Amino acid sequence: MAVIQSLAFILLASICASDAKLRFASYYGDHMVLQKAPERAVLWGYGPEGAQVTLYLKGQVDQKTSPVTVTKGIWKITLDPVEAGGPYTVIAVAENDSAVLTDVLFGDVWLCGGQSNMSFEMYKIFNALEELKIAEKYPHVRTFMASMKTSETELIDLIQVELPWSVPPATLAQFSAVCWLFGRNLFDKLQYPIGLVESCWGGTRVEIWSSSRALQKCGILEEANSSLPAGLCGFIGCGHGEEWYERQTEAPPPIPLKNSVLWNSMIHPLLNMTIKGAIWYQGEANTIYQQDKYNCSFPAMIGDWRMAFHQGSGGETAPDFPFGFVQLSTNRTGSKNDSFPEIRWHQTADVGYVPNARMPKTFMAVALDLPDKNSPYGRIHPRDKQDVAYRLSLAARAVAYNEVVSYQGPFPTQVMATQTDINITYDQKVSVTSSKDIFEICCTENQAPCGNSSWIPAPIMQWDATTVTVSTSLCPPTDQVVALRYAWSDWPCDFKACPIYSADGILPAPPFIVSRPQPKRQLKIVRRKSD
Repeated sequence: MAVIQSLAFILLASICASDAKLRFASYYGDHMVLQKAPERAVLWGYGPEGAQVTLYLKGQVDQKTSPVTVTKGIWKITLDPVEAGGPYTVIAVAENDSAVLTDVLFGDVWLCGGQSNMSFEMYKIFNALEELKIAEKYPHVRTFMASMKTSETELIDLIQVELPWSVPPATLAQFSAVCWLFGRNLFDKLQYPIGLVESCWGGTRVEIWSSSRALQKCGILEEANSSLPAGLCGFIGCGHGEEWYERQTEAPPPIPLKNSVLWNSMIHPLLNMTIKGAIWYQGEANTIYQQDKYNCSFPAMIGDWRMAFHQGSGGETAPDFPFGFVQLSTNRTGSKNDSFPEIRWHQTADVGYVPNARMPKTFMAVALDLPDKNSPYGRIHPRDKQDVAYRLSLAARAVAYNEVVSYQGPFPTQVMATQTDINITYDQKVSVTSSKDIFEICCTENQAPCGNSSWIPAPIMQWDATTVTVSTSLCPPTDQVVALRYAWSDWPCDFKACPIYSADGILPAPPFIVSRPQPKRQLKIVRRKSD
């Protein structure tokens, strides 16, 4: 792989440097945000072979860097740390040539990745016109979007830029709603510039965004297929609803399926950029592909991105940079298929919450209570991205910025079974409404494995400040209760109407599954607060 990477680097560098003109790489531009102190921003670009390049920073604080030599058509310079603020002008100078970036700010840079629910544009969300009008008040939250391109080899630069760095509301209607709203929420709290980099493609699997190195850790081999029939798009989320695809007279562009091709073209080129963190909304496509490996492939991708961004930035991006994600929302009402709840569980590495030992410094927005039955873009694409982004930014404030704030919904710390009921103790005070079927128990003879037909409702009987008691009376007398699960369905409740929330009613309890709560025995599920 190193040989291929080197060849790709040399080939692209030689092509870009063939005109011998000094310039910045594709994702540096006017109005951009560079990572603020304590990290150091990395800038790079192309120039005449052997030329000496010096960077000048002009603004609140001036800098002049030591010259570097253009090697194989590439120059790369790391600035000294710059505090949040701006605007700055960045000037690259080599002999009689120069390249200039204007209106540059320093703040926190966040990468936004995934499939169609992350790429879901601002103009599609609820109250879009009002939200776009509000954006005018946020000139220090800047946006950038990479084009959807694939590559068989790892590239050092983007093939194409879809939307260059922009000051809102310019180009914002076409930008990721979750990404923008997340960044806007952070700005409201932090009061310094936020840079948002969107790199998404609807309908894509996690394997396509992962390096071969990461996939090998999970025993995932190369895929021969390279396209996906459009008929599956309505189920896995390709950017539009199934009805939209049926109305089209021309076939939509094929969704890449070959492993690593978007890692190569849409993530690897960004590695030189110093970033604060990343957020991710993906998983729908993996409900029908290698679902059982997602509990490995997703954490492996996160770990690999962290290592690669740390190395690519010369150690400036943290080796454990904060990584947030949205737990899958909903798709089909009344579905008995376990694929969505299984992926939700696997998104947490089968723990039920994050951060945890396998997924340190991660954070999650639960979204299973935000369905949209009437979405014109298909039910798999809910239009309420405001609540998703709020929950995600709340968690980021805790995990990425160390703010003391409640950001997780209730999760069990203890489950105790008796002959007639199961008592669940939560890690915080809860707000509860009655439900006949949100909890389910598995009843089998001789502790046989639980199949779909083995699960029956466990109605909520009573509750107090931190506990919920469910009935096991529907279990046949000859069977034993061997497992308990909560919200384990594609569409577990209507909009913000799940039975268990935090005491203030804001954060929903995530789904969980507990095996074999034996009579008169306890199963303790201990949340790692220190992770």
